Amino acid sequence: MAKYQDRLDSIKKNYGTLTKASGEVGKDFLAMHSAALEDGAISHKNKELMCLCVAISIRCEGCILDHLNNAIEAGATREEIVEAVNTAILMSGGPAYVYGGTALEAMDELLK
Repeated sequence: MAKYQDRLDSIKKNYGTLTKASGEVGKDFLAMHSAALEDGAISHKNKELMCLCVAISIRCEGCILDHLNNAIEAGATREEIVEAVNTAILMSGGPAYVYGGTALEAMDELLK
C-alpha cells in the first residue's frame, strides 16, 4: 500500500493548484524556495535534511513528506535521515518523536 506516496502526489498536485491560483505570490515563494535550497556552503541534501528537522518540529506532515522525498532524491541515506529525525526530537521533544516516527514510516515506503 502506497499510503505516503499517494499523500505526496496529492501534495504536489495541491502545490500546482495553489501556485496557479496565487499568481505572483506563488511564483515568488517558489523562486525563494529554489534559491534557498541550492547548493552553497551547505549542500542541497543537507538543506533538505534541515528542512525535514523543522517540518517534524512544527508538525507539518505535508512538509515532512515533501522534504523527506527531496532529501532522498538528493541522495540522503537512511542513516542520515534517522540522524535528522533524532536532531528534531532533541529540539522538539515528544511531538517530534511522534512525527519523527511518521517520517521514518514514510521513508521506508519511499525508499522501496
